[in-house]
Amino acid sequence: MIATKRALVTPSSFTLVFLLLISGALPARSSPKRPGHAARVQTGLDVLEAEKFAPLRGKRIGLITNHTGVDGQGRKNIDVLAKTPGVTLVALFSPEHGLAGRADEKVTSTKDPTTSLPVYSLYGDTRRPTDEMLQGIDALVFDIQDAGVRFYTYTVTMAYCLEEAAKHKISFFVLDRPNPMGGEIVEGPMLDPDKTSFVAYFPLPVRYGLTIGELAQFFNAENHIGADLHVITMRNWHRNYFFESTGIKWIPPSPALRTAKGSILYPGIEILQASGVSVGRGTQIPFEQFGAPWMNGEDVALALNARNLPGLRFVSQSFIPVGGPYSGQRCNGVSIRVADRFAARSLRLGLEIAEILQKLYPKDFDTAKLVGLVGNADTVQQVQNGVPPEKIIASWSESLAAFDQVRRKYFLYK
Repeated sequence: MIATKRALVTPSSFTLVFLLLISGALPARSSPKRPGHAARVQTGLDVLEAEKFAPLRGKRIGLITNHTGVDGQGRKNIDVLAKTPGVTLVALFSPEHGLAGRADEKVTSTKDPTTSLPVYSLYGDTRRPTDEMLQGIDALVFDIQDAGVRFYTYTVTMAYCLEEAAKHKISFFVLDRPNPMGGEIVEGPMLDPDKTSFVAYFPLPVRYGLTIGELAQFFNAENHIGADLHVITMRNWHRNYFFESTGIKWIPPSPALRTAKGSILYPGIEILQASGVSVGRGTQIPFEQFGAPWMNGEDVALALNARNLPGLRFVSQSFIPVGGPYSGQRCNGVSIRVADRFAARSLRLGLEIAEILQKLYPKDFDTAKLVGLVGNADTVQQVQNGVPPEKIIASWSESLAAFDQVRRKYFLYK
């Protein structure tokens, strides 16, 4: 795929209004179109199987995957590729949390017990494939379920592998999978250019509204990687599909992201953890609740309900996390009820919670540490200065409108 130059985009007034609506800065007159009854979505892996793996025939493959890489019949991509005539699977690569998706620390390289192939960890001594790991490989294949959030590390692993593929002149295939939050809504501030890291590869909003295949195209062109990129597109997926609309079985992509409902709230709730809040890690419903020993859940739930956030309601609830801040301690907190996932805006929710906690518990809630995942210093400074959340969101509108125009060049689906 040929890299394209970034264009300077001047957003139209229509686009500004559109972005204000989807970010929650203006009240929506109606929710986005709900999907009707449709055929089950076929992932890129399913489509590749239907094509009898023709694009990979005659190639020596390095597969970047984890436990989410299964087809519509529940078969692992590793097992399917290893048994496909004409395709030679020579190495496996695993992201954060490892091949089984259970680890919450650095992962060491090992061997796959079924195929005896090497499993190279990209979340251990190195976070990108080395020359030695890529020796004898003709093509890299990426097949991992993502969360659709800028700070989720699987996207950064993909980008690093894309860079190495370009460097070594190796073809790169992405087997596309759904964005759990759909492809219509973009939300959150743009990443500051000086804050790139392993949780922030490239200037994007927190919620960018692209599938992993579309995002690969975006990175390849906008970051001038210039890899030989091929996306195996899904069938029957539409931009207004949340994960529940796909007909695909939910497999938690990482240990903490246990539920599809939690994935909707994750972008706005996860940003709070560094500031001293438990986000429910280790409970049955992480990211669907938050709390701390110093918090009064009834007061916080009352304050949130008074703001009438679209699609969301709040009730006081205590819990004991088994990971993250206050692990093993009783946290007084709030449970989040999602009444309308199309109307809910997780980044708006995160800002509202931050403002309330900063006001009620200034000695306990460290607002400055929001910047780690928010990735935008001006947004965090506005929270610290007590700027109302709706005004903070409005301040994102111009940059989001410009981003929206650019991202549309890489759409693969309607």
